[in-house]
Amino acid sequence: MSKATTLICTIGTSLIYPNLSGLPKSIEDYEGWLKRQPKEDQQYLSWEFVSSLRTAFDKVGEEKTIAGLLNTIPAIVRLCGAEINSVADIIHHEYAASNCNLFFCYSATPDGERISKILDFYYQDKGLSATSLKINDLQDQNPKLFRTKGLRNLAKEVSRIIREYGATQCAINATGGYKAQIAIAVLMGQALGVPVYYKHERFSEIIPFPPMPISLDFGLWLNKSGWLFVLDQEGVIPWNSDLEEDWSEQMETLIEREGDLVELSPTGQIFHETFKGRFKSDQDAVLPLVIPTDQKQKPYLTDHDWKSARPKILSYLQKITDNHTYVQKCRTHYWNPDLSSSNLFRLKGDEIEGIYSNGSWTVKFYVDTSSKTEGQRSACIADLNSSL
Repeated sequence: MSKATTLICTIGTSLIYPNLSGLPKSIEDYEGWLKRQPKEDQQYLSWEFVSSLRTAFDKVGEEKTIAGLLNTIPAIVRLCGAEINSVADIIHHEYAASNCNLFFCYSATPDGERISKILDFYYQDKGLSATSLKINDLQDQNPKLFRTKGLRNLAKEVSRIIREYGATQCAINATGGYKAQIAIAVLMGQALGVPVYYKHERFSEIIPFPPMPISLDFGLWLNKSGWLFVLDQEGVIPWNSDLEEDWSEQMETLIEREGDLVELSPTGQIFHETFKGRFKSDQDAVLPLVIPTDQKQKPYLTDHDWKSARPKILSYLQKITDNHTYVQKCRTHYWNPDLSSSNLFRLKGDEIEGIYSNGSWTVKFYVDTSSKTEGQRSACIADLNSSL
């Protein structure tokens, strides 16, 4: 197995609680504190060092000083915290390169902010590239926001890094952070084929999570990609008749519903991120044959009073025909001048249906393609949705 050149780390608060916050304030307290430290660490924890670290911790804005002091002792000393300990162990066991890019995903809390600054300074002093990424809504004051937004934002950020640097070059260090945060990191690694590592404070070394036989339904993603793209982009949408019509039991774990509002669940976000990236890589192999330009046809509009919307609708349908090689023609079959809707494509019977709205009116249309099989139609739907 090759060494990862990019290491994505979830961040907790062990460096502050209990490590730095528990440092002794007097020489009398120091002796008892030292005895509670691991025997192999005690040689590095002199009173001079500990008192300097305590003084820096008690002041505001001394993150660089704290990082500098921590850099004077081995990274495996427990006082350095779970993040520094685990990164050192991952590099020591050659799971990641010694000069790897480090990404720290920290919570949207004052403690998360402070720890991220310490880690930035710590690794910059070592000459490594370290980037701290604030995960919005990943906090412990509002459990609902944590579950619905924070964990989804973590999934999106980790997926973005993996897409940018490549799954074969990445690894995830899921040691730090909330238990749910660690669970999401593990699930993402398994889904995206990225190695995941974890170190408990009582473990003598880092452990890799073994690959698990997780099976995600690509066909489900293809067929429901319209709603997944809409929810990913819009966040929360109202429950509506179109969504109810497309609903299936398989979507229960992907989408959360509260009253008349729906949004992606954290699992749904991972599901969507996994196949969105995979489809982008494989779309040329699954899309149907190219239709020659001279065989493409102009959009067909049914006999409605389109009023001022007609030019905009014609332009939109023509753009779909021109920009997608497998599309032959678009033809409308529904018009509502007083309805707002989400823009998406879906399977309607055996046909591909598009829904287009400007926020005040809605038109629905069929998209004629060169697809010959259900799989090809589903691939067309996913490609159309990804281009919105």
